[in-house]
Amino acid sequence: MTTATAMAQALAAGGTTAAHLAAVAVDRAQQSDSTAVLITVTAERAGYQAAAADRRRLRGTRRGPLDGVPIAWKDVFDIQGTVTTSGSAGHLHDEPAAVDSRLVRRAHDSGLVTIGKTNLSEFAFSGLGINLHFGTPANPVDPELVPGGSSSGSAVAVARGIVPLAVGTDTSGSVRVPAAYCGIVGYRASPGRYGANDFAPLSSTLDSTGILATSVNDIIALDRIFAPIRHGEHSPLRRFIVPGGEWTEDVTPGIAADFEAALAEIRRAGADIRRRDMASLSAAQELMDGGGTIVGAEAYRLHRHRLGSGLPIEPATRRRLESNSHTADSIAPVYARMRALRAEFAAELDGAALLCPTVRHPPPRLADLRDPAGYDSANAATLRTTMVLSYLGTCGITLPVGTSAGGPACGLLLSLPSGRDGDLLAHAEWARRIFVNARTP
Repeated sequence: MTTATAMAQALAAGGTTAAHLAAVAVDRAQQSDSTAVLITVTAERAGYQAAAADRRRLRGTRRGPLDGVPIAWKDVFDIQGTVTTSGSAGHLHDEPAAVDSRLVRRAHDSGLVTIGKTNLSEFAFSGLGINLHFGTPANPVDPELVPGGSSSGSAVAVARGIVPLAVGTDTSGSVRVPAAYCGIVGYRASPGRYGANDFAPLSSTLDSTGILATSVNDIIALDRIFAPIRHGEHSPLRRFIVPGGEWTEDVTPGIAADFEAALAEIRRAGADIRRRDMASLSAAQELMDGGGTIVGAEAYRLHRHRLGSGLPIEPATRRRLESNSHTADSIAPVYARMRALRAEFAAELDGAALLCPTVRHPPPRLADLRDPAGYDSANAATLRTTMVLSYLGTCGITLPVGTSAGGPACGLLLSLPSGRDGDLLAHAEWARRIFVNARTP
């Protein structure tokens, strides 16, 4: 699997062409076993952009370090001339977008080549990644397992090597979860890091943009394009807190073993790792357990008109919307305490990064989710860790660790308070080097 930075180096050295990379990506995207990964393949646009990148390279006027590298976008971002479906059959006949979303334009202006738009859970409203209308992208670890969602197509496109970079959105875990389930790196940027959100919303309070790749360096490279204003270099403090309670105790044995092995590697490299209960984390979870979730409340407000409209809607989406119809009466305390709990969380960390498993269990089997109760229970359990961290406003990045069952069995989640993305990415790159070195004979 070739990384974006490796592709960029090959392009700069003349070892390949953007046209070749784009043609390979489009071919892979259009293969029969990839039809559920991308909803729209922008082959013509990719060809034009790649040809322009090759001309710039010959002239010595490359637009940036990722000029000519392929990229794909979750189908909540507008791409000129294509319909933005949000993963729903209810949007199939919408008007095509007149202009690109802002981040799509920013990527284009830096020379990246758009291959297409990736599949997702309907309206980005599930952590499992199942889509009944467009099909469910096959988890590359095991096609019998869910790929994770909602950015399922983005994760699978990267994990299968269709593109080295994909952009998703993360509200309750929609980048972090599929990255963990597919064995790649997934980064949730702090809300607002790239400016005001310019994609189809789910929860205006908690929505954020995310990046999926196979290396932390690739994510750093794209983050520099999306957030060009930076404030100095960051170096990891190598201080971590492992939370007590359900975040590390209510996990399956395989996840626990992989997590502890990862902690041991980091500790051997000189990190200061401390285990302690996090009062802010527990308080936030108790608040949501009692009052409901902001994402559930805001998704209901946004999509409740669909419930009696006759518009097509998946059964699982309908159930989640209907189950949140009561939250208008109970959600006020969750909003009211959010700012104070975020400040308390930052104070408790005191500059350290939080470390915990991204998801507490391996990917569920698709065959086990046919029963609605089993589906809804698995979805809630899958999102339980990442959802509370979204409520606390964190930026986060999941790294693949463990090799159980023929593929990565655990995602290691690093989280920091909002606005500390530079520190987070520095922590992640340091940890990633530790894991790579530990596996090198």
